[in-house]
Amino acid sequence: MKEVLKTTDPVRLMRAQDVLRADGIETYALDQHMSVLEGSIGILPRRLMVADRDLFIATSILREHGLND
Repeated sequence: MKEVLKTTDPVRLMRAQDVLRADGIETYALDQHMSVLEGSIGILPRRLMVADRDLFIATSILREHGLND
């Protein structure tokens, strides 16, 4: 698994997941429930992961849509 996006913006994370899934790339969101530890103020970043083999194409797709870091 490789990280393609790290963000504190849940809308950006969901948009990236939708864009990648539309192109057939399986995504995994990690750290979504960390807000319980931080008091739900949204300061801990969430990570979007893809399979190692999909890293290059996923990065390219996110860049095309303006979602890369």
